[in-house]
Amino acid sequence: MSAHLTERSVDHVVLERAEVASSWTGRWDSLRLLTPNWLNRLPGYRYAGADPDGYMTMPQVTEYVRGFAAVVSAPVRPHSEVVAVRTFRDGFLVRTADEEWLARTVVIASGPYNRPEIPEIAAAVPSQVASVTPAEYRNPTQLADGGVLVVGAAATGVQIAEEVQRSGRPVTLSVGSHVRAPRTYRGMDIMWWLDTAGILDEGYQEVDDLVRARNVASFQLLGSTDRRTVDLNALQGMGIRIVGRLAGITGDGTAQFSGSLANVCMLADLKLTRMLDAVDAWARSRGIDAEVDPVHRPAPTAVPPDAPLALSLRSGEIKTVLWATGYRSDYPWLDIPVLDAKGHVRHDGGATPVPGLYLVGAPFLRRRKSTLIDGAGDDARALAVHLVSYLDERARVT
Repeated sequence: MSAHLTERSVDHVVLERAEVASSWTGRWDSLRLLTPNWLNRLPGYRYAGADPDGYMTMPQVTEYVRGFAAVVSAPVRPHSEVVAVRTFRDGFLVRTADEEWLARTVVIASGPYNRPEIPEIAAAVPSQVASVTPAEYRNPTQLADGGVLVVGAAATGVQIAEEVQRSGRPVTLSVGSHVRAPRTYRGMDIMWWLDTAGILDEGYQEVDDLVRARNVASFQLLGSTDRRTVDLNALQGMGIRIVGRLAGITGDGTAQFSGSLANVCMLADLKLTRMLDAVDAWARSRGIDAEVDPVHRPAPTAVPPDAPLALSLRSGEIKTVLWATGYRSDYPWLDIPVLDAKGHVRHDGGATPVPGLYLVGAPFLRRRKSTLIDGAGDDARALAVHLVSYLDERARVT
């Protein structure tokens, strides 16, 4: 957003509570981006290294974003944590711990992943079992020896489950709604297909159910150097036990799992088939079938017929519960009534109901790729045009 505002000669400041790209630090040690390096495009800024098909580590992401901030001369004020934003006269009053700013417009760019989303049933985990969130997890050595129950099977859940299993700690993976995706398909990274076929560019006004689209789980992907696919079949092949969605924990410490595991997996397989059908149809329509590998489809998810519906958390088998249940946005500093019942900012493609207040970086803000690094620039460009029009109209009226 700063790059596009600078391009349009809009005076602005970027308030950052820590340092540029600090949100990419403090992740677990082995984490890599799920998008290949060539796809991490920013306005006028591209990956220029020797491994375009690789996946950045978190220190590399931090360096990349900081490099972009320097190139565009973003007017960042680090260590300026915002403590309050409210309307004031015909604009906004923004308070940090040390300063006050008056602004005609405000852009919320704090991201949707501010706090781990921990279900209320976590309070019922017996005291002898540790509860850990992905924000706290760094590597398996910090976990007690013994079994680990990983709750959640989106990207974070499957990545951590695989790593913990390899450490010798037996993993039980509680599976809810998830989205299957092969790391590579017909010889190309799945993200290449989604980008080239235009699927990532699908607009928010083009989908039938925008609420569902904005809440869909992340792909079961791993940014590994060997580009391996990590799905439920692969995890079971290495000894991980899969069970249904965690439905509750009883007073005696028994974890209860949903019996709908087969249906959930069948639905994920169906969505995968639809996605790959769309990819194949696009390849045929462009006449590139002969230029890529032949069609191949991942095997359907193998659902164990004896998946347990209950597991005692007091037996000693499980030493840790890791809550890979997602994150939620958090705006304790926003004193403007634009939040819905779930705490999300209400908006239409990034423009909130309050004139002059904008949002960037939210899931499917304007495009399916909005939460990817590559999606930030396009969304910000459109909102910058809207913001400049708003300022021009205000100036005309004044």
